[in-house]
Amino acid sequence: MVVLDGLVVNVALPQIRLDLDMTASALQWVVNGYLVTFGGLLLLAARAADLIGHRRIFLGGIAVFTLASLAGGLAHDPTTLIAARVLQGVGAAALAPGSLSLLTATHTGEHRARALAIWSATSSAAGALGLVLGGVVTDLLGWRWVLLINVPIGVLLWLLTAMTLTTEQVRGKQALDVPGAVTITLGVGVLTYAISQTGSLGWTSSHVIGPLIAAIALLGLFALTEQRSPQPLVPLPILRRRNIVVANTIIAGLGAIMTATMYFLSLYLQQILGNSPLRTGLALVPMSIVLTGGALASKSLLPRIGIRRLIAAGGILMTCGLAWLATITPHSGYLHILGPTLVWAAGASIVLMPCVALATTGIDAEHAGLASGLINTARTISGAIGLAVLATIASTVTTHSTATDALQRTAHGYSAAIVAAAIIAGLVTVLAVLAPATSTPIPGSKRDA
Repeated sequence: MVVLDGLVVNVALPQIRLDLDMTASALQWVVNGYLVTFGGLLLLAARAADLIGHRRIFLGGIAVFTLASLAGGLAHDPTTLIAARVLQGVGAAALAPGSLSLLTATHTGEHRARALAIWSATSSAAGALGLVLGGVVTDLLGWRWVLLINVPIGVLLWLLTAMTLTTEQVRGKQALDVPGAVTITLGVGVLTYAISQTGSLGWTSSHVIGPLIAAIALLGLFALTEQRSPQPLVPLPILRRRNIVVANTIIAGLGAIMTATMYFLSLYLQQILGNSPLRTGLALVPMSIVLTGGALASKSLLPRIGIRRLIAAGGILMTCGLAWLATITPHSGYLHILGPTLVWAAGASIVLMPCVALATTGIDAEHAGLASGLINTARTISGAIGLAVLATIASTVTTHSTATDALQRTAHGYSAAIVAAAIIAGLVTVLAVLAPATSTPIPGSKRDA
């Protein structure tokens, strides 16, 4: 639900604009309103779950997300729709780290490995499925059902959660680090806002530069606050653990690659090859299947191959697949897209689960929410940053291309952006070497079991 709703609305934007008579500036907030609150509140919600209880925060997140989806699907004016999307982001911020921290805190051994594999498979496939379902639902049922479809799912999830998960004991009367919560929430939120504006305003706009400077100042103030706080929101010793730093850096690279690559694939299939939103979504189904299957297979591969080799293998596959995909032209056709898409998807699918395992290794239940929040924040913010940077590369190359045909110039821009994604994938391969050969048992290994 969380990952899908970051993308599924994109395909429906033209219909939303016509139906609600929205301006272009208001329309972008249908997407950005969700992203800003989602990215800004992730760490706060994750730490609150550690202090208040993962089940309570998770149930609250489902309720807010479901009610906001209902309000958005029934909206008859732009203000109501944007407000609903902002509230969806609030609910999503509680759900994303909550779903992972519940798994890491309640599962051990083989059960934990299986749970992480399913979580990784669902998370990886949801990005591509967002475009698929967006096209299908919008074409067949209309844009409102892109949001309303969450309502019955949310109600069912709330009931299942209430029935199956027991209430945790709250670990004492620990106060939430209010100064840290305010500075990190505002810092990440303002950063997400600034990046979201680059697509329409460019990097040199004062409306982008000003918020970027403010975000850097707020994040710096957050670091100072955490050093002095007796109960910090993010205990700095956790950020000194090599496994957490390396894993989250790789996850950040993966978030940038997946977000940008699926974005440019969608544009290429529609703008260059002339496919409808529905055909574009269906064309990405094989990629979704590989992303899901590979993530599930990583459960069996991890104990046999090890974290370093599995991440390195995924990085090599992503690099090769993206380098191949970068050879696209206006005359390539779908089959030329299918081969490299399956190769890079296979690589991406086997990277996430070992990184999640690495980032949560040695984390006690008291900090399970924080570790999950760091993972989701790294992936969310890097996706926004990566897309903004690669979109700038594509736009610059398109503008300066010497090709006489407009489609050829556009294809040159997309190709350059995908080359940049391949370079990031190459860095992921290098970072795999830095992954610690920790003596802590890897989830699912015989020693852990």
